Amino acid sequence: MRTKAVAATALLTLGLTACGAEIAPEEAAAGSAHYPVTVENCGEKLTFDHKPARVVTNDVNITELMLSLGLADRMAGYVMPDDKGKIDAVAWKDGYQQTTWLSKKVLTKEIALDAKADLVFAGWHYGFVEGTGVTPQAFKALGVDSYVLSESCRSGKGAERGVMDPLEALYTDLANLGEIFDVKDRSDKLIADFKARIAAVPRPERHPSVFLYDSGQDKPYTAGKFAAANEIITRAGGGNIMGDRADTWFTAGWESVVRLDPEVIVINDYATPRAEEKRRFLKSFPPLADVAAVRNDRIFVMDYVDLVESPRNPAAIGALAEYLRTVPAR
Repeated sequence: MRTKAVAATALLTLGLTACGAEIAPEEAAAGSAHYPVTVENCGEKLTFDHKPARVVTNDVNITELMLSLGLADRMAGYVMPDDKGKIDAVAWKDGYQQTTWLSKKVLTKEIALDAKADLVFAGWHYGFVEGTGVTPQAFKALGVDSYVLSESCRSGKGAERGVMDPLEALYTDLANLGEIFDVKDRSDKLIADFKARIAAVPRPERHPSVFLYDSGQDKPYTAGKFAAANEIITRAGGGNIMGDRADTWFTAGWESVVRLDPEVIVINDYATPRAEEKRRFLKSFPPLADVAAVRNDRIFVMDYVDLVESPRNPAAIGALAEYLRTVPAR
């Protein structure tokens, strides 16, 4: 934890106000009709006196929420590894060129301060982690505002995450960003487009059971009720075998997977091991030999950014639905 003297020096160096970096008088005047605005984020009221000008985002999904709304010009940069989704294949790929890749490692207070951030947009386990001291409270002490990804909101039961349906979390964040950055016309249009695209997805006549495999060999890491992956599976016409767990991402047991006998396994592809290595493990792991998905080789690979709250969710639902329509009855 920084001392008060160090924090004060950082604030003076960055020229931060209580609500972030100082802005030009002409911009403040232009925005006066809209500001201040107040939004609710993870049960907390956040008030902005002006449009944030130097946002630091963490992870590909959070970065793309900003870029999908055309807000690259309000970003100081982003933090993310280079193994979490193909950024050259999205409609807003040019936005990446308009901002700065600050780090391929993890979000730190130093990165945000060096970038002169007035707002850090991250989430619990999407950059915010108590163990490293990188939290909204820590940034607040340094005079930097934070916005928490709604998919990752804490439920109040320890570290358990999730307070709303995952797609509702996506729409909530887009609407809040529309208010915070005074681009409500863009956010309203994007939300309406996403809802229409998802509603138009042809779904299978039956609902194949699905297991989301993220990682882990001793025990699998998977998606519960409040993870975006759960709603992607559901909206695509499948049934997440772990969908009764009131959490986002958690560690389960192979015994449960075997007992629930999923018809399809969806692999979350990122980092290492990559998808083919995960597939080989699943196909060679003796306890899974008689599980329908493994026995029938019904293993579908999706990118990490497809399966967490992001503007790629509607396309991900369409792609998974197309695959699930090919799954025959047992």
